[in-house]
Amino acid sequence: MEKSECLTNITSLIKKLFNLIIILAAVLTSCSNSRHSSDTLKSVSFDLDSIIKRGRLIAVTELNSTNYFIYKGEPMGFHYELLKEFTNHLGIDLEIITENNLDNAFNILNSGEADLLAIGLTVNATRKKEIEFTEPILETRQVLVQRKPRKWRSMTEDNVNRLLVRNQLDLANKNIYVQEGSSHYNRLKALEEEIGDSINIIEVPFETEELIKNVAEGEIEYTISDENVAVVNSHYYPDIDISTPISFNQNIAWGVRKENSEMLLNELNKWISRYRKTRSYALLYAKYFRNSRSGQIIKSDYYSLNTGKISQWDGMIKNASTNINWDWRLLASLICQESHFNPTVESHAGAYGLMQVMPLTGKRFGIDITSSPASNIKAGTMYIRWLQSIYDHKITDENERLKFILASYNAGPGHILDAMKLAEKNGMDPQKWDGNVAVWLLKKSEPEYYNDTVVKNGYFRGTESVNFVSEVLDRFEHYKNLVPQNFLGHLSMVIN
Repeated sequence: MEKSECLTNITSLIKKLFNLIIILAAVLTSCSNSRHSSDTLKSVSFDLDSIIKRGRLIAVTELNSTNYFIYKGEPMGFHYELLKEFTNHLGIDLEIITENNLDNAFNILNSGEADLLAIGLTVNATRKKEIEFTEPILETRQVLVQRKPRKWRSMTEDNVNRLLVRNQLDLANKNIYVQEGSSHYNRLKALEEEIGDSINIIEVPFETEELIKNVAEGEIEYTISDENVAVVNSHYYPDIDISTPISFNQNIAWGVRKENSEMLLNELNKWISRYRKTRSYALLYAKYFRNSRSGQIIKSDYYSLNTGKISQWDGMIKNASTNINWDWRLLASLICQESHFNPTVESHAGAYGLMQVMPLTGKRFGIDITSSPASNIKAGTMYIRWLQSIYDHKITDENERLKFILASYNAGPGHILDAMKLAEKNGMDPQKWDGNVAVWLLKKSEPEYYNDTVVKNGYFRGTESVNFVSEVLDRFEHYKNLVPQNFLGHLSMVIN
């Protein structure tokens, strides 16, 4: 064997092994980041009444630039925002499980780990055998995604069209990659019958947006996408063409289990029918599918699905989080809540910087909180360490203790200790936050309670602090869904 040929073979082998390692690591990361609460009961027998009693709806959705993602520290996405609107309508919380493999997503729903499949599912006869579809959320058609010819900008439209697939008959014998388990596979199989020839359909375990990226980068020639998703990606990848339809308009809907979901389905259908007629829905649709700025979002350093970043301060946050033994994403959520990552913001009360530290608190720890973002974070985390020392021996449960520390970060420990005493005096658990101490913190705005003999710190309006705890922890769950602790990078296919 020639030396050059040997080196080529070794290089190819190394490349394949590297990609296998990346795929395996991504699978493990996906498993570790899908949120399955330890207190989540199997919901196979849960209909709407049980969901409301539980206090939260559990939904499965995909990670991508239209369904669910983090941008500049905040959760976003068309399906995410729709879910929030629906759960607000019901007056309950939302829990999200992320899953980009469609077969796995269906299994999560039908096994009872979730109540709702909140993915843009094309309504078809095959899927109707597995799940019940809601009223349509939107309509779209399927399109071929292909790469425009080189130097297309200097060519006439007719010349560009001559070099692209514009007739569905020309798909014969083409290699077309589609997401495993997607309706795109079924559509291409039907198209084979219609054109009377074979299409080489290759199913792969990659989400549609990843396949669009592969087309744009020249790794594969063709994929299929719903047109609304393709339009969003065309803002980011101007070299792709999405003008060749391969289907008529089709309904896109959510799904519920066939058994024990009648009440949930009826409520969803009534709500979807009403909501789709509102201005709010029109604005939401335009925000994600008609917004030319969507390309800027995907290109941003703070579109976490591509970069694994939450903010420009991630490095500092990661270093500081080790000093308080926190997941760095929890500290990032607190900072987002306090300042939205603005290092120079100042409150009307004088709190300053990323962690909104009061000047006296900074002086207490010998730190000038205005000198740098790093100093501000250091002062904030030293304050958290001090709060930890207060509650370490008062709250035995670690998860509960965290809520008390967060509340104290917002309100100061004095008011929280008062609320604990009020809870204990009135027969509630002073070591539990929700439904116990949080209730009495809210009551500290009433004279009957802030004048109680056990209260040392007087009047306090606790609404902001109670909301602070829930919002920081809720955002932390989104960060855990969307931002791995150790980012591996967005996967890309390698076709040999």
